[in-house]
Amino acid sequence: MTTTATLLLRLAAPLQSWGDHRALLDTRHTAAQPTKSGVIGLLAAALGRARDEPLGQLADLTMGVRVDVPGTLLRDYHTVSDHRGLPLLSSNLTAKGLQKPTSKPRYIQPTERFYLQDAAFLVGVNGPAAFMKEAAAAAKAPACILSLGRRSCPPTFPLVLGLTHTPLLAALTEQDWLASPHARTVWQKRNRGAAPATIDVPATLDDPDGDTTLGDQPTSFALGHHRHTTRRVTHHLISLSTGFPPAPHTPAGEEHDPLALLGW
Repeated sequence: MTTTATLLLRLAAPLQSWGDHRALLDTRHTAAQPTKSGVIGLLAAALGRARDEPLGQLADLTMGVRVDVPGTLLRDYHTVSDHRGLPLLSSNLTAKGLQKPTSKPRYIQPTERFYLQDAAFLVGVNGPAAFMKEAAAAAKAPACILSLGRRSCPPTFPLVLGLTHTPLLAALTEQDWLASPHARTVWQKRNRGAAPATIDVPATLDDPDGDTTLGDQPTSFALGHHRHTTRRVTHHLISLSTGFPPAPHTPAGEEHDPLALLGW
């Protein structure tokens, strides 16, 4: 029986962007959490794999994502034009592989990019212990520059939190909350200073019997031939300690009435 191990990654940065099926030429959306394609691509880059190289063991890894800090959505709007004042080319190619001109000359193309700001995710990747040890070493000393979805989104450190033989769900449950001191302060203010001692965070795990289907299982990263298939997942809520003391007990008969200020 092959021994497995779980690699724990901390994916946090000022900006992240995890492309999904909605990606268009002039609009690049982001998923609400790291995609499996993005995480496997990150590990492939760390290992120095060529884009047209078969995924091998990377394709068989099991992944789980815990959303510690969901972040906020950033819309980056800008325009594209040719510095020579020439009409823009279309995305359609000729038989020789050259871009075709637009049917009606266009000189300015508005585009949008979407990012997650100040988000933090705990990602667990489970697979054969020997291979996961190799992947952990590569993530600490990557062969290529790593990014969180896009090249303009480098990760902050630490990236690798550790390697454990604990099963995936247990590994995601045992790790401390990844919210930064600033994020914890903001969260406390949102709770009017009475921050609970625990927080429930969502987690999504690969599960062949799962009730949700996602289309981000990579099969090829070859340029011009990116291919994905579906995977099934299950959703969990994981309770974590926030580091704040428990709220004082409210004596019976003195419970807070949310409608009292309205005079009801």
